Amino acid sequence: MDEVELGDHVCWLMDGAAEFPANARAYIADGALYGDKIVVVGSGGVTSGFPRVAVPSTSVILDSPRLTDPDFVLDAVRREARTAAREGYRSVRVLAEGVLAAESASAEDLLSRELKLDEFASESGAIVVCAFRPSQWQATTLEHVVCVHPHEVGRRAERPAFRMFSTGADSWSVDGVIDSECASTFNAAVRAATQRAPMVRLRFDNLELIDAAGMHALVDAARHVPGRTIVVEGASETVRLCWELAGYATDAVPVVMAA
Repeated sequence: MDEVELGDHVCWLMDGAAEFPANARAYIADGALYGDKIVVVGSGGVTSGFPRVAVPSTSVILDSPRLTDPDFVLDAVRREARTAAREGYRSVRVLAEGVLAAESASAEDLLSRELKLDEFASESGAIVVCAFRPSQWQATTLEHVVCVHPHEVGRRAERPAFRMFSTGADSWSVDGVIDSECASTFNAAVRAATQRAPMVRLRFDNLELIDAAGMHALVDAARHVPGRTIVVEGASETVRLCWELAGYATDAVPVVMAA
């Protein structure tokens, strides 16, 4: 993880449990070298052989039953970021491992937590690394998770061909391809984003393709929670024309498709 930089939100898919301690120590040591405050979200590696004593005494370990609550996690890391700024640290360096070791939460809750962490990293300049052991997760869950991380290290996932990442408060850029193979993942990601605000913006400037299945997934996500509106900006002329031909450009669909 030598190339991880300020503002990065990274999905780390480990090749094996034995990989975690050494790489985590190196990541934390780099943080100490550059003057970052270390925040470990979860047990600090109790289940992966990464002991608490390996974490510097000035670091913070967030270990609570409420770590499955996306709002609790975001409030906690924001609080630590404010404290770090007052204490003179360069930034906050987050390592999230352990909290994601069980799939007790729904896919939307998991994606909501990751979207919140992505927004936090983007706006604060913090470094956030989320560690996953593929052996503990279903392949479809990993596909969902990877798509909402702008960066990826370690083992390559069988992932969807798009990524969705923060460009500001309740604003998300979507790039790549959204087709029938990843439409369900896109639907889950957008539904997670709409949990958080009455209106969200999606930027399609760098989107290569969205087919009929992808458009249907977008409409379904917009209708999932009544009262939500999705504003799509940067859509190409072709996308806007296909949207109209599909009959979605009506007041009954809470999606505004703009250029």
